Amino acid sequence: MSRRKRFRTKSKFLNWILDWVDAILFAVVVVTLINVFWFQSFKIPSSSMESSLYTGDHLFVSKLTYGARLPMTPLTIPFTHNVIGGKESYSTSVSWKYKRLPGFRDVRKGDYVVFGFPNGDTVLTKAPVEDYHTLVRFLGREAAIKAYGPVIVRPMDKKDHYVKRCVATAGDTLEVRDGLVWVNGEQQTVWPGIQLSYKVTTTGREFNPKVIDQLGLNVRELFFSPALPGYPEMPLTAEMLEKVKSMKNVVSVEPVLQAESSDYREIFPFSPAYSWSRDSFGPLWIPAKGTTVELTAANLPLYERIIRDYEHSDVEAALSAGSYTFKQDYYFMMGDNRHNSLDSRYWGFVPEDHIVGRPSVIWLSTDAGRKFPSNIRWKRFLKFL
Repeated sequence: MSRRKRFRTKSKFLNWILDWVDAILFAVVVVTLINVFWFQSFKIPSSSMESSLYTGDHLFVSKLTYGARLPMTPLTIPFTHNVIGGKESYSTSVSWKYKRLPGFRDVRKGDYVVFGFPNGDTVLTKAPVEDYHTLVRFLGREAAIKAYGPVIVRPMDKKDHYVKRCVATAGDTLEVRDGLVWVNGEQQTVWPGIQLSYKVTTTGREFNPKVIDQLGLNVRELFFSPALPGYPEMPLTAEMLEKVKSMKNVVSVEPVLQAESSDYREIFPFSPAYSWSRDSFGPLWIPAKGTTVELTAANLPLYERIIRDYEHSDVEAALSAGSYTFKQDYYFMMGDNRHNSLDSRYWGFVPEDHIVGRPSVIWLSTDAGRKFPSNIRWKRFLKFL
């Protein structure tokens, strides 16, 4: 008779304990395996993807589409990603090399993709949601750490997760012209959820709240200026734009576009030699595995971080050699809310090993600005993507 069997025959209390231990261990093992190899739950934290994915959407992210990425930091508290109780929920005492199982297909242009935030390798403990590298560019490293530190250096698989749309894949040449994406010399499809900002001048009145709701506008992104009068920046899809233009109290609608960035430190590659902006960006070649590029002082700002931080190669040696051969594929990601999205225009390329999965279904969607039960977006319940 097994030890467990003897416990069951001698003590009902121990039998009850064993049942619970069995159930908990089973749940931990099964859910962990599901999260690693099949799918994982993810919540949209910001409005960068509206009007495609909404703040408060809860997604199931498929790991099978692009192939499951095996854990590189296996010692992690179950059901956590990188933080619990304000502290890191993992140990780096054991680390494994990057490996991905075969998937059904590669990342395609137009896909929604969940990935590890590339700049999330270093986190300021007093400002964990801020981009450390951006603060360093503007404040200096010492000042940033003094104000918001100390810093935490996270392994690649423990970076915070982002979701964006892939607009360019390895080997593509990307441009943004007047806010619209061009790839390899052709204008990319303007998907229904993509929105740009417009200056909407009215006869002096604000839009009725019911009209705003019917249009699908996010009230948290709207600001009415009596001095205009109107809305200095209203995010609109192509469909919304036509409806707004037809309103009787609308005088004019003009796109809000940036010809140049006000500060080169805002836009990738953060060099005064590149006067790019969110709406006028590139041309930029997206690195592909096995491809060799001529490396010069002029294009070094584009690929320096890749060489040093993602591929762990010697930048000076590559520059001296005059060329560099990339070790993995890269992608360019953008939010559908093009004027309210911190994406690849602000931090550069997404390496292939950062890819987590593809959102497949919205299983729940809630609006934080409303009370239960009106806060539940029933039309988005079990919506397949």
